[in-house]
Amino acid sequence: MDRRLTPANGRVAFQGMEVPPPGVRLVPGQNMRITQPVVDLCAAPAGARDKQMLLGQGFTMLDIHDGWAFGFDPVDDYVGYLPQEVIAQAESPTHRLAVRQSHIYPQPDFKSREMASLSFLSELEVVGEVGRFAELASGGFVPLQHVEPLSWVAADAVTVAESFLGTPYLWGGNCGSGIDCSGLVQLALWAAGRACPRDSDMQESLGADIDGALQRGDLLFWKGHVAMVVDENRIIHANAHHMAVAYEGIDAAIIRIEAQGDGPVIARRRL
Repeated sequence: MDRRLTPANGRVAFQGMEVPPPGVRLVPGQNMRITQPVVDLCAAPAGARDKQMLLGQGFTMLDIHDGWAFGFDPVDDYVGYLPQEVIAQAESPTHRLAVRQSHIYPQPDFKSREMASLSFLSELEVVGEVGRFAELASGGFVPLQHVEPLSWVAADAVTVAESFLGTPYLWGGNCGSGIDCSGLVQLALWAAGRACPRDSDMQESLGADIDGALQRGDLLFWKGHVAMVVDENRIIHANAHHMAVAYEGIDAAIIRIEAQGDGPVIARRRL
């Protein structure tokens, strides 16, 4: 079984599993939400980062042990561990952040000192409007121009990806201050209303194989890497060559990636 998608450890297992492992306690899970702007979902307690989760996003908690919560992201089913203190039974969100980054202010005044930074697709409970700001149930204000209702869907996934141009590359990153190749694709597709798993090997199952010419929104895969097609000549991807989200010529990228030892394109998919 794939550890990343198996909601079980040596102590508990999610009762919704088709074939739960023997000898562990089955639990229904508890619906929680992230209470910090950005947190790492780790492969083990205090272990390596697999991905990041954002303020207000849901987390199905299965177990707490030694200060670490074990569970999964109910949107992409990714399993891992979070510090116990970053989750709580929070309010239900009404809106999401629709720009790469923004801030929470203590007052509805952009000159006041910001309280926290927010990243794209953070989920917020808005309780009112004060001037040009949305007031949050948890306290603070976010510019109205930066939020949309939860029902909001971006018109074009590639345009979303392009809004991250220049964002530093960060292995396992899912936020406006650092992102990796599959994180960029996932956020872009989520914003456009499409389901998308987290890692590039999982994303290879999306859509259908392409035989003909590439078009905007197609995905190119190498072993351990994914890029999104912008037009017939260019891709956009978060990559360690540029250490940022960048445009690159399709032919140039194919030659460069193979020359550096990472092999040829292994899949071309259209959603």
